[in-house]
Amino acid sequence: MALLLDSRLLMRRVKDLRCFTPRRHRVKEKWAATRIKYPPTGLALQYFDATYGSQLGKLWPSIRVALLSERKYGALLNNFCHDDVLAGLEAQGSSDFISDTDTEDQTSEEESSCVSMKTSDADGQPLPNLQFSPHIKCSVFPRADITRFKPARPDIYGLLGYYLMDAASVLPCLALGVQEGHNVLDLCAAPGGKTLALLQTQCIGFLCVNDSSVSRTLRLKRVLRSYVPKQLLNDEKLRITSIEGTKWGEIERNTFDRVLVDVPCTTDRHSLMEHDNNIFSKSRTAERRRLPQLQLELLLAGIEAARPGGEIVYSTCTLSQTQNLDVVEQAIYMAQEKHGIHLQVVDLRPLTHMFRKTFHFAPDLHLGEMVIPHLAANFGPIYMCKLRRLT
Repeated sequence: MALLLDSRLLMRRVKDLRCFTPRRHRVKEKWAATRIKYPPTGLALQYFDATYGSQLGKLWPSIRVALLSERKYGALLNNFCHDDVLAGLEAQGSSDFISDTDTEDQTSEEESSCVSMKTSDADGQPLPNLQFSPHIKCSVFPRADITRFKPARPDIYGLLGYYLMDAASVLPCLALGVQEGHNVLDLCAAPGGKTLALLQTQCIGFLCVNDSSVSRTLRLKRVLRSYVPKQLLNDEKLRITSIEGTKWGEIERNTFDRVLVDVPCTTDRHSLMEHDNNIFSKSRTAERRRLPQLQLELLLAGIEAARPGGEIVYSTCTLSQTQNLDVVEQAIYMAQEKHGIHLQVVDLRPLTHMFRKTFHFAPDLHLGEMVIPHLAANFGPIYMCKLRRLT
């Protein structure tokens, strides 16, 4: 009896029983028929470890853990919905992070159609004012609270109350600073979250929405029909196109007051978590390597499309310096050398001060700002840089 118990304990400790199986009965596992030997998520993680490990240094281990953890979402409120959605979300414990900011001075809505924020840097020096529409609202749960939002319900007109997205993705729309009557171009609009955020400002004179992919544009149209009244989806207020974004400067030059260039990128979190449509699939290697060049061409097209005095926001959802800082630097240089366009970098540090309670920002970026994922508030990554066209 004791011998039987000892053998059972031994078998429990042995993980690989092939050593007890006669050789003639052993079967080699067929990898090709069971699982991918090198899945794209694994390739992405290897690439990020090598690239971001040297780029981010001591920050990378904690960012790595956050990227591999469950993603946290925010609820972008739909002002066109007739239900009191905000009250319902607040009852669940969430709050609008845009109105819940650390600021020294806030101008009331009666004094201005835009919210104006003044902040100070570490040395007490005042930073430039940042103005944005008071109508954009995005609810999030507190830090370390991973409660999920329930699916949005339609109102009596069939419009959904909120759109679930990474809350950090709202920041480029706030940074764009859309004001009353502006003509706005969203150059790479699909799937539509940032387009919806821009429409929430309720002050755009004309919005042009573009994506080079026809299938993604169809998805964008379905999203807009679920959130925006039909009377606003007309050619006078909104135009949806499927044109190659890199050619936009040749189509409409010197036209728009504001241009959002939210470019395709390695989409770090998706690349680590999803096999489908993963840019690190071996069949998409050439496409991934061409990303920085594509991003540069898109940003230059957005710069050309902006009018003198207009502003452009470039954004990605990657930590890659090659796709962020390097692209912006090249665009500034090439815009001046090849097109005679002079640009000024707009200081976005007020965003880091206003929303430091909600997001974690990368320290000491000399060009633009970047939200880095952190377990306490697992949003991002989002990089953004704002340029003002001078000539």
